[in-house]
Amino acid sequence: MKRSKLILLAILLPFISFAQVANFSLTGKIGNLNKPAMAYIDYMDNGVSHEDSVALVNGSFKFMGNVSGYAYARMALDHTGEGKGKAVYTGDVIYFYFGKEQVTITSKDSLENAVFSGSKVYQEYDAYNKAIGGTIMALTKAVNADFNSGTPEQQKDSTYRSAVDQRFRKNIKNRSDKQLLFAKEHPNSYFSLVALSEAAGSPVDVAKVQPLFNALNKEYRLTDMGKELAQRIEANGITAVGKQAPLFTQNDVVGKPVSLASLRGKVVLVDFWASWCGPCRAENPNLVKQYNTYKDKGFQIISVSLDNVKERWLEAIEKDKLDWLHVSDLKGWNNEVGRLYGVRAVPASFLLDAQGKIIGNGLRGEDLNKKLAEIFN
Repeated sequence: MKRSKLILLAILLPFISFAQVANFSLTGKIGNLNKPAMAYIDYMDNGVSHEDSVALVNGSFKFMGNVSGYAYARMALDHTGEGKGKAVYTGDVIYFYFGKEQVTITSKDSLENAVFSGSKVYQEYDAYNKAIGGTIMALTKAVNADFNSGTPEQQKDSTYRSAVDQRFRKNIKNRSDKQLLFAKEHPNSYFSLVALSEAAGSPVDVAKVQPLFNALNKEYRLTDMGKELAQRIEANGITAVGKQAPLFTQNDVVGKPVSLASLRGKVVLVDFWASWCGPCRAENPNLVKQYNTYKDKGFQIISVSLDNVKERWLEAIEKDKLDWLHVSDLKGWNNEVGRLYGVRAVPASFLLDAQGKIIGNGLRGEDLNKKLAEIFN
């Protein structure tokens, strides 16, 4: 009898496992698009990144999977078969939150004009955005429209460009203030954590952010986003100029562990970058020049990549001729060293003296060059 129960259980287990796999679905109907039209999705679930793609058939597509709670997604629609990169960076793309739900996304022509139904999480997200004045993408679209409303002559004028920039910065500041207010008034909302994570910035204004963070629902503080924000708050104190740099060990391009402690005795630039970061790549020629100038005098660079695709990371190192130490765990923004140092934007850097003390923070270009000249000359 026991054996027959075991056999039955073995037969049923695959079906039980399958039933547990998909706790969400995103079903779309965008016009009547067919091959070569493709839909792409990238979503982050509690610190873990996922991606998927599907071809459209008569405008329809469906994504299914499993999430632990609130997931943040980027969905792109490639109407003409030009590839994911084109769709994500210059095409029809939307950003949204969803949960363990059966979500329907419909539109006559595009994702940008799509209507969501069946998602309580999306309704919360939409209400949150209305309360804070819109998404960053919406504000960026608005400033582009503001700039383009000027004549060609105005667009060339520095005064006109400065005025547009000031209006944009004011809108961003107003949005940040509203995010902090939202977090204060809604401690039991997941989007208060989202608001704090965005508004905290880098470096974090600890006096403003920490009390609001401590007041949040404990469930949200224990999510990956909550833990990351807690690390950022802590990093604000431990990565200040004059502090001993936090020690770390991470693998290099061939999988060999490299420790920061092993570089003691050298002046070290801990450089955070990524192959996809335009400003990082633009700064690399200067880093190459400074490294070649001072490496024989005791200067070392250890670059921590926030890439998640090894081939792109290695290709950028070779193309930019970066002949120094490189490490990464290929976890993107969840790189453990990046989180330890509170890095939420790249390029970012920390200059250490021979004893491992931080003597410069965020030095780039001429600021870095002058500091190195001061040290070695």
